[in-house]
Amino acid sequence: MADSRWGRFGVLRHSALVRFLTARLAATLAAQILTVAVGWQVYAITGNPLDLGLIGLSQFLPFVLLILPAGHVADRYRRSRIVTLCYATEALCAALLLVFTLRGVTAAWPVFAVMLLMGAARAFSMPAGQALLPNLVPAELFSRAVALNSSVFQIATVVGPALGGLLYLAGAQAAYTAVGVLALIGVVLMRGVRTRATERFSTEPASLATLLSGLRFVRSKPIVFGAISLDLFAVLFGGATAMLPVYASDILQVGPAGLGLLRTAPGIGASLCAVVLALHPLSRRVGAWMFGGVALFGMAIVVFGLTTHFGVALAALIVLGAADMVSVYVRHLLVQLQTPDEIRGRVSAVSAVFIGASNELGDFRSGVMASWLGAVRAVVIGGFATLAVTGIWMRLFPALWRMDRFPQPVQPRAARSA
Repeated sequence: MADSRWGRFGVLRHSALVRFLTARLAATLAAQILTVAVGWQVYAITGNPLDLGLIGLSQFLPFVLLILPAGHVADRYRRSRIVTLCYATEALCAALLLVFTLRGVTAAWPVFAVMLLMGAARAFSMPAGQALLPNLVPAELFSRAVALNSSVFQIATVVGPALGGLLYLAGAQAAYTAVGVLALIGVVLMRGVRTRATERFSTEPASLATLLSGLRFVRSKPIVFGAISLDLFAVLFGGATAMLPVYASDILQVGPAGLGLLRTAPGIGASLCAVVLALHPLSRRVGAWMFGGVALFGMAIVVFGLTTHFGVALAALIVLGAADMVSVYVRHLLVQLQTPDEIRGRVSAVSAVFIGASNELGDFRSGVMASWLGAVRAVVIGGFATLAVTGIWMRLFPALWRMDRFPQPVQPRAARSA
């Protein structure tokens, strides 16, 4: 009854969720500021767009190696503590980058080394954070919690890059100091997160079979597998964020502040879309909404790649962010609703491999193609490839394309046996 009096905002009555979302806001702001600072600093040092792709690759390598064990850890140990340790590692990375900057770093490899550590922390935080969210609110409020979680992330992607660009005007050291402070705020907040009684821990010993159990589960669910793999290839081919420093510096000529705005633009679109989804969750034709979002994502990339006008570039990136938000929302709900809590960490790890790794590989792909063909051709080809993937996946996964409503959440094993 109390939640009904709060209306659509009743989910915010749960203090653990509020602490989690606030901590995630601080840590994501830190990561966004760091991304802007590292990209601009590395490009200023080397002037080579390939090195921008290597930033993504340096995060991808530890991520892909550690993500499956990280999923098993998320099912064995308290997820809130895992996230806390990851935020503390983010603060350590900021401190290392600050030291390198103050000592006048003249090569990119120390930055790549720190980004390896960031990739390792991200490998553990993604499955733990995704699996933790259903343990913070009742099942009937989960769809709104997902939308709010996405809203918080997107708010950080709106504010963080712009703030990072402004901070970088005062020097890389100012940006890295802010990153460290925000990460420590996330640590303090996460230490106060208490989960509901529904959290269940796996007692299975670590083995190859248990590490791969999440992958087997996803593969056994064609709709979930189709949604995750669609996002993977769309972002892999359509990833253009690594080229934003090139566009800001050489094509649009708007400097570091303009780079911050370019990184902010997708978050603006995604934030607006996430707020709408939080107030009015999707309930019908969810498959068509997902495919439509991916197709619009690809078209926005093509427009961004071809334009030389700063305003058009910002508008294209805003549309891109809104379209991507629809796909993220549908995929996340499908994965969490269909997964029992005792393997949710491992399944979230598989989702993170498909989705999170595609971001870094997409950056690497665009960096390599840009070094061969130029930044514009690399971005435009990626956008058309995303449109092709959308059409192919509609044929490969017709059940996902025709899906009308979300499935009912899977009940815990104890509840099913009762």
